[in-house]
Amino acid sequence: MVIQDKEQLEKLFESQAERRWKLALTGPEERIVKLKKLRSAILSRSDELYAALNSDFGKPAFEAWLTEVFPCIEEIDVAVRHLKVWMKGRRAKGTLILPFSSTRVRYEPKGRVLIMAPWNYPFQLLIAPLVSAVAAGNCVIAKPSNKTPHTAAFIADLIAGVFDSQEVAIVEGSGSTLGDFLLELTFDHIFFTGSPAVGVKVGQAAARMHAGLTLELGGKSPAILLRGANLKQASKRIAWGKFLNAGQTCIAPDYLFCPMELVGEFLAEMRLAIESFYGKSEEERQASPDYPRIVDKAACARLERIVSEAISKGAKLEFGGRFDVENRYVSPTLLTGVQIDMAIMAEEIFGPILPVLAYDSLDEAIEFIRSRPKPLALYILGKDKKSAERLLAETTSGSVGINDLIVQIENLDAPFGGVGMSGTGSYHGFYGFKTFSHERTVLYQGPISAVEKFYPPYNTSTQKRLLGALKKIKSIS
Repeated sequence: MVIQDKEQLEKLFESQAERRWKLALTGPEERIVKLKKLRSAILSRSDELYAALNSDFGKPAFEAWLTEVFPCIEEIDVAVRHLKVWMKGRRAKGTLILPFSSTRVRYEPKGRVLIMAPWNYPFQLLIAPLVSAVAAGNCVIAKPSNKTPHTAAFIADLIAGVFDSQEVAIVEGSGSTLGDFLLELTFDHIFFTGSPAVGVKVGQAAARMHAGLTLELGGKSPAILLRGANLKQASKRIAWGKFLNAGQTCIAPDYLFCPMELVGEFLAEMRLAIESFYGKSEEERQASPDYPRIVDKAACARLERIVSEAISKGAKLEFGGRFDVENRYVSPTLLTGVQIDMAIMAEEIFGPILPVLAYDSLDEAIEFIRSRPKPLALYILGKDKKSAERLLAETTSGSVGINDLIVQIENLDAPFGGVGMSGTGSYHGFYGFKTFSHERTVLYQGPISAVEKFYPPYNTSTQKRLLGALKKIKSIS
């Protein structure tokens, strides 16, 4: 749905207000039917999606299936399998002061939800939270990124064929203008994936309307190579995690710490890994059907600028470094000798460029990581369990991968989310259902209530005896 003006958007928003309570009363069977319909639509039209993603930034079909379609199908399957249990809520434990009552926690839909998706995984990062919001019984307005117009148009058409717009609507329009209009509406929950800078604006809007808020942001996620690591294996895993989607992944490693005596050997293994993935020459790599493009020329030019600035200040280009702005190509690139005052170490790179920092003591890596904003992910590669445990204990991040990259988000029985500057809240599986639900406590009191013994007037002999007994049982001073 292309939004022409604010009035049209407000009309859509109000139409969902009419449907909100009907959706809240739906049972798991009705929601499961809708989720299965969405699943069938995705699978039957996946070739169209692959074409759209390829048009937007050259994403290969297999990578699109692996990173865009499969995670959404898995999200749907988990919700379908467990939704009946999730919706039952849970019984809370009893308390000493309420011996004749029971308490349950109900999961109720928050109401009207806004989902704002980014461009780097434009399908997955809209559909996955949408699945959770629908499973929880909400109405949804979702905005895809206008930087990936072919994929946005596909999503809008796909969703229009599955849901009534009073339940789920995909809105398209001028990015910043439409975003501003959306943030003026009184949603019950806002789910935003994007940059920390825009996340501040979204957070302020949510605070203004007292809405629930989930921020999935990014930041500079570190990787630490430990002494004794299998360099051949680690290099392949780092190369895959870093250059997947041409580095345009919020949980990709943004820089890597390597023991100083292993830097040369590590770089040699990285070169071999990159060449085995995408080709031995720059010409082969640029022609590779398995290597995506940067989303737009402006982003490509920015990457060229920060690499050029780093080299001009003393960084060394170890591999790659080809920039074809017109065709939005940036080769897999390795740098050494970067300094903390360079833009490449101050900004999230969000591209296929990996600065390699040499360290002598693990203390240096820990101190550096703790001096920066909290990252969305942290990666540890090596066999040294003591050092790995120390890194876990003395740093923080949204998630951690030990001896692998990216795939920590695949387990839907665990939450995915950031911390501090890298995000607020989490989702996936039950955690997504919970994010879009209000946990409502309901007390069921029987005909006899022990609380009656505490009614005024206070300081009766019965109250004194009860208070004394409670103090003795609970060791209250």
